[in-house]
Amino acid sequence: MIMSRSEAPRSEDADAAATGGLVDSLLSGLPAEAVLTDPDVTASYANDMASFCPAGTPAVVVLPRTTEQVQHVMRTATALRVPVVPQGARTGLSGAANASDGCIVLSLTKMDRILEINPVDRIAVCEPGVVNAALSRAVGEHGLYYPPDPSSWEMCTIGGNIGTASGGLCCVKYGVTAEYVLGLDVVLADGRLMSTGRRTAKGVAGYDLTRLFVGSEGSLGIVVRAVLGLRPKPPEQLVLAAEFASAAAACDAVCRIMEGGHVPSLLELMDRTTVKAVNAMAQMGLPESTEALLLAAFDTTAPAADLAAVGALCEAAGATQVVPADDVAESELLLQARRLSLTALEAVKGVTMIDDVCVPRSRLAEMLEGVDKIAGKYQLTIGVVAHAGDGNTHPTVCFDPADPDESRRARESFDEIMALGLELDGTITGEHGVGVLKKEWLAREIGPVGMEMQRAVKQAFDPLGILNPGKLF
Repeated sequence: MIMSRSEAPRSEDADAAATGGLVDSLLSGLPAEAVLTDPDVTASYANDMASFCPAGTPAVVVLPRTTEQVQHVMRTATALRVPVVPQGARTGLSGAANASDGCIVLSLTKMDRILEINPVDRIAVCEPGVVNAALSRAVGEHGLYYPPDPSSWEMCTIGGNIGTASGGLCCVKYGVTAEYVLGLDVVLADGRLMSTGRRTAKGVAGYDLTRLFVGSEGSLGIVVRAVLGLRPKPPEQLVLAAEFASAAAACDAVCRIMEGGHVPSLLELMDRTTVKAVNAMAQMGLPESTEALLLAAFDTTAPAADLAAVGALCEAAGATQVVPADDVAESELLLQARRLSLTALEAVKGVTMIDDVCVPRSRLAEMLEGVDKIAGKYQLTIGVVAHAGDGNTHPTVCFDPADPDESRRARESFDEIMALGLELDGTITGEHGVGVLKKEWLAREIGPVGMEMQRAVKQAFDPLGILNPGKLF
């Protein structure tokens, strides 16, 4: 329901009256179509795609189109002491975009303009609601490349990518979102507008506040404009698939590839559980005897030679079969299995809980072996897909949410996987963020002094605690 100021309901109930006053205040600086109050509609904005993450009931959903409108929302929230939960496309997997009771959900999807593409400075300037794939295609028309490519790139937004410091398949060569965010315009909790960073290739003036906002999950301010670094568009990549009789052998191949100084544009691993799930769903004909499938790609000027060198390393590590692609079309066929992985695992039980533990590459085999033991201990199907080139694993727990005991075991296995990651000198999240799901584990990873300093930063930017409360810590 879209409401005008005169239509806003008044009620003797205190909560309803407070909501009515909030809506009136918001409508004093926003068009009616930007303010949603129908409970059936606002409920659809309550959560992202994470399992086991509680979500509250928002009082109102606001869809601004301008920076000034975002400033008005934050001034209103500060005046009325109302929490604000920023959202993008809600494709996140940690509960970072989940609503809290009585909050303003600030959906930034309508701020979706690409403001500038500059081939000389190799930058793009855009609003937070721009979809990752739309930006990638737009800069590609100028012979440029925006590397961060989360699996949800056809849906996820640049603002959400910045908020969660997302990664993707190409991180092994090109790095993560944080490395491409040069500058930001941010609306602070009290409505002030702050600019951080730069448009230049270099710049070290003052503290790096831009990096501070990347990965802050909307807890420090609202990103309304981003200056993003671009690269020249690389050649089309060629892909190699290597099958292994053990996950340990596949991980050995990963270590050999990286130690040998190779720089693949993609280095992905699928364990036997994932391979079987993809076979079951898509009948791709992958050998059922495969314990691990490794995919490597190069976007160099001589990719065939690079694939040959990597193929030899895979064979030395014990690969039972190595299949290099001859052209781009064949490469896409080889990558299809990887792209289907999470959908195939979801089909096993209907629901998945996707972990995001990153470990040193040298300990990747220990991580996979540990997850396999945890799956056996809890009698669960847990498939692992991994950005093997940077050690970022995604153990995916398949479970039936209608079965309370299986749901309990799923949650307990998830916690054991995170504990395993820390034991292996890893981190609880490589690209999905902390959100609600991993709050307890953030404290374990960074320790009491680290938590004290993080809370001090939060206090400096958001003294009233109204920005995305209940997330991170």
